[in-house]
Formats: sequence, C-alpha cells, structure tokens
Amino acid sequence: MGASSCPGSGVSEEACGLELADIFRAHGEIYRRQHRLSRPQLRAMGAIEICRTAVLGGHVYECEACGAQKTGYNSCRNRHCPKCQALDKARWLEERGRELLPVPYFHVVFTLPEDLNALTLANPRQIYNLLFESASQALLQLAAEKKHLGAQIGFFAALHTWGQTLQLHPHLHCIVPGGGLSPDRKRWIASRPDFFLPVRVLGSLFRGKFLAGLKEAYEAGQLTLPESLPDRAAFQALLDELYAKSWVVYSEPPFDGPEKAVDYLARYVYRVAISNSRLVRMDSNEVTFTYKDYRQDSEVKEMSLPAEEFIRRFLLHVLPERFVRVRYYGFLSPRRRERDLALCRELLGAASAPAAEKEESWSALLLRLTGQDPTVCEACGEGTLRWVRELSAAVSRVAPGRSSP
Repeated sequence: MGASSCPGSGVSEEACGLELADIFRAHGEIYRRQHRLSRPQLRAMGAIEICRTAVLGGHVYECEACGAQKTGYNSCRNRHCPKCQALDKARWLEERGRELLPVPYFHVVFTLPEDLNALTLANPRQIYNLLFESASQALLQLAAEKKHLGAQIGFFAALHTWGQTLQLHPHLHCIVPGGGLSPDRKRWIASRPDFFLPVRVLGSLFRGKFLAGLKEAYEAGQLTLPESLPDRAAFQALLDELYAKSWVVYSEPPFDGPEKAVDYLARYVYRVAISNSRLVRMDSNEVTFTYKDYRQDSEVKEMSLPAEEFIRRFLLHVLPERFVRVRYYGFLSPRRRERDLALCRELLGAASAPAAEKEESWSALLLRLTGQDPTVCEACGEGTLRWVRELSAAVSRVAPGRSSP
C-alpha cells in the first residue's frame, strides 16, 4: 500500500491535540543544528514533521450529492511515525491470524541489562541482531532438550527499545505456541497448560549465548567502543560483570485463546516509542507526556522534559535502515512456515488454514474494522466522495518510502 491519500483515514487532517510532529516543527531545526544525527534519525524527524500535510501532496474529493469537497493529504509511511501504523497493523494481524494453532500461546520476554546501553547506542545494528540471535537460539535449544519439552517449536519476536519514560530499554517480545513437533515430526508434543520453559535456565542460556557472541564480535573488530570502554581490560571487566548477573527473562501465563496472543503482539509490532495520545502539552521549551509507573501498580503519571531531552530520548529508538524488527523462527520461519504449519494442523486434528483473501483497499479495510465508511461525505452524511484531482507535493524534503517491520 502506498502513501495514504484517504479522505477519511480515521485521523483528522487537522491536528486534534498535541502531536509529535508539532514538537519536531517547533524544536527540530534547532536540535538538528546542535546535534549530529544519523541518516535514519534525520529521515524519521523530517518524515514525521510533514506527515499528512500539503508538503507530501494529496487528493481532493467531492461529494456527488452536496458538492462538498474534502482534502486528504498523503502520509509519510515512516515506521517511527505515530500516525502511520493502523492499517499496516490490521493487515499484519490478519496474516498472523491465519497461522494460529488451537493450542495455548505464551508470552516470553528477553531483556538486556542496562550495563549494555552505552555499547548498544554505539552499535545498534550489531547488538539488536545479537539479541534476536541469542534469544531465539536459547528458546529453540531449551525446548528441544528432552528433559524440558523435546520438541521443535516455532515463534515470532518483536523488538522494543524503549521504556515508559523513553529511556533506552532493549527487550524482545516473543509469542510462542505451547508445544512443537517431535524430532521425528510424527506427533505434536504439548507443553504443560500453564508452564512453558524454566525461565531461570532460559535466562542463563540467553546470557551465555549473548556474551559469547559479544566477545566474538569484539575480537573480530566489529564493535565501536564508547568512551566508557577505552581498552580490552575495560571490555573484559564489563563481560565479567555481566556474567555475574542474572538476566531478566520472564514468561507470562498463556493468553485467553490464540487470537488474543496475536492481537497482543500486534500492538507491539506496530507501536512506536510514544503515541500522540500520550502527549499532554508543549510549553516554550518543555514537553509533558504521560507514562505508567510499573513500580506503583501501573499508575499513570506525567513527566515533563526539556524539549531537547525529549527529542533525544525519542531518537534513541530510531532503528538502523532496513533493520527487521519482527522475525520468525522454527516452524514459523519463512522457508518452513507453510509446510510445517500444515503438518502441525494435521497432527493436532485441526482444520486447514483459511485461504488468504484478496488484499482490500484501505477504505474497505477501514470499513470492515471500524464500521466507518471513509467514502461517505461528512458534510451531508449521505453522498459518496469521488476523486476530483491530485495535489502535487509542495516540497521534496524527504523520500519517506515504506519501512517494513
């Protein structure tokens, strides 16, 4: 799907409250002059600033009944933009829904220690790839051991890099079916209904794999070292400290049905560091937003930051170019998915997967999901909006393009 040119995309063309774009328009230029930013960070800021504005062009629609006209501006399609995720999320959710098995699904989360933050900021691509690799290998290996499950499992994982206050907090959300294929692929081995794998063992295995990979990358000269790690001795001291710690891995009880599991992760896959709904106000040089304080029963509180610090924190979570933030493993990996899911359903005595429907237009999808028909005139409530003309982009400041998860 290309840039959105909807006459009614579920988001008003006029800003309804404070938006991230407003903060970037007010303070972005000064921030860019004072800080050295990566190309993805510059692209994200620029795209968000002009999303659904005349800068990107759009289309004019006219009601066939009353003649009222409506302008719909194109969206930037940048994956870090809080206004450009809804329809992609809906389509992804439907694709994953066709892959569900009639078994319990568990939510497993792998978190990197704060001690790695400086190294992560200097090497985001390497560290995030290593996080995916270490967590996935730990899950696959432990599940394959006979004393735990003895099965070939499948799962998908989504990367998050932020906490509620926008500080760096890299962690991986995994949704895992409760069971897998036997080594001979002739039967389905189910996990216990309320227990998947021992998290302490999983945490130790994850830690060992990650730190072994980190040391290997260091020895190969593949890491940029921050000032806090000036030499080999400092790097080894960090490794020793990390080996001595328990790494946080937790597994939540199974969801109330497979559909709830996928819907839960869909919110993670297409979530950005902060949504517009969490922005409260912007003063001359300060931004206030809401956050959940998990130390106090998820109480919703407000935090105010200087605009410069707010932008700095947001940009911590702009991913490297073409970085894939949701990945699939085991019997859900792309090369095996169709064949292995068919086998899983056969062994479980489940119905075949529903056939994929022809891709809907954005308007048909919005109507089916929300009950709102964006082609109906808002002025008279009866007429149908028809395309009249295209509005050319005013300025070619960015080349937003589509960013895959």
